[in-house]
Amino acid sequence: MIDFSIPEDTRLLTETVRRFVTQEVQPLEAEVEALGEVPADKLRALKAKAQELGLFAMNMPEDVGGGGLSVLEMCLVEEELGRTSDALIRRVFGQVYPMLLACKGEQREKYLLPTVAGEKIVAMAITEPGAGSDAASISTTARLDGDEWVIDGTKHYISDGDIADYTIVMAVTDREKRARGGITLFLVDKDTPGFTVARKQPMMGHRGYGHAELAFNECRIPKDAILGELGGGFKLIMSSVSGIRLGHIGARCVGMAGRVLEMMRSHATERRQFGQPIGEFQMVQAMIADSAAEIFAARMMVLNTAWEIDRRNDPRDKVSMVKFYASEMLGRVADRGIQLFGGAGYSKELPLERIARDARVTRIYDGTSEIHRMLVARGVMKNGLSL
Repeated sequence: MIDFSIPEDTRLLTETVRRFVTQEVQPLEAEVEALGEVPADKLRALKAKAQELGLFAMNMPEDVGGGGLSVLEMCLVEEELGRTSDALIRRVFGQVYPMLLACKGEQREKYLLPTVAGEKIVAMAITEPGAGSDAASISTTARLDGDEWVIDGTKHYISDGDIADYTIVMAVTDREKRARGGITLFLVDKDTPGFTVARKQPMMGHRGYGHAELAFNECRIPKDAILGELGGGFKLIMSSVSGIRLGHIGARCVGMAGRVLEMMRSHATERRQFGQPIGEFQMVQAMIADSAAEIFAARMMVLNTAWEIDRRNDPRDKVSMVKFYASEMLGRVADRGIQLFGGAGYSKELPLERIARDARVTRIYDGTSEIHRMLVARGVMKNGLSL
């Protein structure tokens, strides 16, 4: 017998997160969108409340100060977080990358623990002008010179790259091996000579936090600034990316689409045209029904895949399915929401136009839909469809 029930403590947690997001966080969205940043005074208060409720860095283990949630539990929480903007999620609930658990010795005190505690902001620098979905083709290099590593190269579209206290930088340390033992992760402090924020890169959506081009020109860092093992960077990234794609993208897309559907349902019952609620028209009903079915499908995909990961399985094909299906589902639901609301949906007086802009990039980052379709197809052709 398969039990799909959610444990009581997990249900109470997700209800707490939803209340907090709805009552405390969502009211700030319009201000963040207008200012392009989260107001510092309001952020301090919200972040303190989140930490007091145990809602900060929930993806990290308890022994380092995190919430200690399983992947499945975290996906249920991420679904609720998805009901607000990415900028507010980052600032209020923390953006702590799981590969930081590879910190050793003094690195734990300098980087890991302060980040989990919300005292430091970290950025992840992988993408380059010539390397996006094909992360193994990066050109940024790191060479050992005595007791220092020297990093040269350029990264771009780096979230929080303009304000991060330190950055996890992926660089080639062996040109021949590359992804097979020739790529390494480094911890680079913001004030390191040779490391500069070259420019901020304005985006179509995701206002409220910066995206930056980072330049490394003879950037010298200590020999022990390696995160994990020498040559183990690509493997470490890949071991962490499934949870990121599943939660940050898959589950959040489900949550945001659910918010849109709730707005559609409410509007369809209240808005009257031609003497009746617009929800009485079959074409409106079709938009609502299609959205509900697609959200349900994406949610089941997310939760099943999370369940697999918690059981130490490696459902990489399922993660790829979730990545492209959930992101494209959100785009369709957001578009239907705007259509159902008409001119009001297109105006900035409602969050729908922002949601549509924010949704668009989910089909691009962490591997485009095309890349993930290719990965799924290869897996099916090699091993058949394993569900």
